[in-house]
Amino acid sequence: MNGEEIIDRDAGDSANKEPGTEPGVSKQTVNEVSEKECQHIGNIDASSVNVEPESKDSTTANTSLAAATTSSADNDSCEKEQTCEQTLMDTDQSNVVATPPEPIPIKIIYNKKKYEHIADLNSTILDLKQDIEKLTGVPVATQKVMFKGSTQNDQTLKQLKVSKSSNKFMVIGSTMNDLLKVAAAPDPKSVSSLADNTAAVSSKEPLCKQTAHKKVLDKHGKPEDIASGIKGSSVPLPPTPLSGMYNKYGGKTRLTFKLDQDELWIGTKERTQKIKMGSIKDVVSQPIEGHEEYHLLGLQLGPTEASKYWIYWVPAQYINAIKDTILGKWGSL
Repeated sequence: MNGEEIIDRDAGDSANKEPGTEPGVSKQTVNEVSEKECQHIGNIDASSVNVEPESKDSTTANTSLAAATTSSADNDSCEKEQTCEQTLMDTDQSNVVATPPEPIPIKIIYNKKKYEHIADLNSTILDLKQDIEKLTGVPVATQKVMFKGSTQNDQTLKQLKVSKSSNKFMVIGSTMNDLLKVAAAPDPKSVSSLADNTAAVSSKEPLCKQTAHKKVLDKHGKPEDIASGIKGSSVPLPPTPLSGMYNKYGGKTRLTFKLDQDELWIGTKERTQKIKMGSIKDVVSQPIEGHEEYHLLGLQLGPTEASKYWIYWVPAQYINAIKDTILGKWGSL
C-alpha cells in the first residue's frame, strides 16, 4: 500500500467520526458543555428583560394610588374654584362705597320737653325712633313721630326734607313705666266708657242713622265751606287747622293739632277748648251714608257716652292721621 491510500483512509475516518469520539473527549462531556451553554444563554436573556409578574397586592396598591391621585386633583380643583369665588366676593365688597354720614341738628319734643340731637340725613325714621327711646325712654313700638304730619318707618330724613330751618320732631307715646302703671291700675270708668263706645260703634244701625245724629245732619245739612273729602284715601294732616265742619249744635268747628304742646285745640266761634291729647280716651268714626268721603267723628273726653265730643263732616282722608296723632299707633290698634 502506498502513501496516498493511507492519507485518504485517515481523512475518511475522521469525517465519519461522531463528535465526542476524539481521543480524550467523551460524548458525555460534550453534552454537559452544550447544556451549560444553553443554560447560560437563558440566564442572560432573563436578566436582560428582568420582568417580574405583578401580584394582586401590587395591582391593588397601584389602583389605590391612581384613585388617590385623582381625588387629590379634584380637591385641588375645588379649592381653586372656592378661592376664585372668595376673591370675587371680596372684590365686590371692596367695590361697595359706604354713604358718608350727613349730620344735621334736630329738635325732639316729647311731653313738653325739648331734646337737642344730631341725626344723619340718610338715617330712617326707625333709626331715629331708636335714638328717641334712648333719650326719652319711650319704646320704639309705642312711638308716633310727627314731622309736618305722620311719618313712616322706612322714610329717611332726607326724603322728609329735614333742614336746619325745618328740624322739629314731635313724639307721641308712653314710656314703659306709664304703660305698667295703667296696666296695674285700670280705671273702671274708662273700661265702662270703652265698652259703651264699642257697643255704640258696633251697633247694626249706623251712627248717621241714630236719632241724635240724624237730627243734627238733617237740620244743618252739608256745610257750605266744607273741605274736599276723598273716599278710601289716607294722607297726613295738613299744616293748617282742619275746618269746614260743625259740632252737634251746628256751630262751625276747627281742629288744630299743637304737636309741640301735645294738645288738640277745638275751636268754635264762642271759644277754643285746649285738650291734652293724653286725656282723650278714644277716637271713633263712621262714614256718613251717601257721602262716604266724609265721616262723623267722636272724641271720648270723659268716662261716659255723653262725654263724647261729636264733629260732623270730617274729610275721610284725614281720619287715620287724626287717630294716630291723638292715640299713637299703639293706642289706635
